[in-house]
Amino acid sequence: MAAAEVKTVADGLGTRERLVRTASRLLQHGGYENTPVKQLVREAEATLGSLYHFFPGGKQELAVAAIHFGDEEFAELLRSGLSAHADAAQAMAAVAELLARALEESDWRDGCPVTTTALESVGRLPELQAACAQAFTHWQELVAAKLLACGHPEAEARDLAVTVINTLEGAEMTSQVTQSRTPLLLAGRHLARLVSSYDSYAA
Repeated sequence: MAAAEVKTVADGLGTRERLVRTASRLLQHGGYENTPVKQLVREAEATLGSLYHFFPGGKQELAVAAIHFGDEEFAELLRSGLSAHADAAQAMAAVAELLARALEESDWRDGCPVTTTALESVGRLPELQAACAQAFTHWQELVAAKLLACGHPEAEARDLAVTVINTLEGAEMTSQVTQSRTPLLLAGRHLARLVSSYDSYAA
């Protein structure tokens, strides 16, 4: 999902962190297969030797670390949106607004940090697929925690959390392709209504 492009040079970052951040950005934009090791090392201002020093498993091991980095980066964005309002319904709309703003500010380049890699890893790269699945589960847990804190029963909160993340994922992809905030903003509006409807039902 949308995140500001990470600077990978200077900034006092160590070689390992530069490699991970660079890999996260390149995977986000082009996926695993379209990320050559030579490009990755060059943009991280590192060497092949340093890559294999920190990641003996090579490109795939680094890609797993990069997915975990993207997972946490998006989780921070989610936490920011979810904490913007005490009311869960308003928080869902806030998350969508935050995603739309970040995507637009990236000139529509920085969508979900794991989607491209997730799709090409299915059935082919089990370690990458598992890391991507873990990211989606992590994000769902954050949404579920917000709903639980707002009084939703556990089973309901977890089901709604899956729906929220699935909806935002699809809306973000559509916003990126159409270069428009509208799909995300509409998704946020309707997710807010969905969450409110459960509140009304419970009442």
